[in-house]
Amino acid sequence: MSARKRREVASDAGLSKERVVIEAVRLADREGVHGLSMRRLAGALGAGAMSLYYYVANKEELLDAMIDVMFEEIELPPEGTDWQSAMRRRAVSARQVLTRHPWAIGLMESRTSPGPANLRHREAVTACLRRAGFPVLMATHANWLLDSYVYGFALQEAGLPFDTADEFADMAEDVYLPQLPPDEFPYLNESAAVLAAAGYDPAEEFTFGLDLVLAALESLRVPA
Repeated sequence: MSARKRREVASDAGLSKERVVIEAVRLADREGVHGLSMRRLAGALGAGAMSLYYYVANKEELLDAMIDVMFEEIELPPEGTDWQSAMRRRAVSARQVLTRHPWAIGLMESRTSPGPANLRHREAVTACLRRAGFPVLMATHANWLLDSYVYGFALQEAGLPFDTADEFADMAEDVYLPQLPPDEFPYLNESAAVLAAAGYDPAEEFTFGLDLVLAALESLRVPA
């Protein structure tokens, strides 16, 4: 199909690159990224599959654009505040984005052709750490460690069989405790019972661990 014909088809379908990418994100949110295909995406848009190639050359370019949307959604570390507060806000925002889009967890660091939002995000994070006094190598260590923590937590959280503290308490009492006879598993039995009774919320583990990581990194910077 000629470039002119592709433009005509795309125009007739009311498409734009933004619409194509946003619909691809919606499909991935509902069905996962592995089932995403250009034909499946075209069907969701009510367009012919060939019309999509006017906006994205192939699936890899589509994934680049989808990941750029993820980085656009993550809050940049704000300026004018201490580095730990700035990086905490950025990490919390990243976790929220990955909770909404769990398919993206394994793709955030995989792109070799990063989009503008991706690059802006990485520049802002690096700038925050460097201005705080981290030498280049230590800033790289800090960035790597923080991203590993956020992605790892998001991956583990996505696989949990409960979403809220109430659901955890119900599972602890109805599912876990019956499998943990106190004479065989005394510490696990005790932990499940105490946590369920206390209204323990596993979601709070994120900020607990994040604060430990940030506190440990503080010793690696060189204050101005």
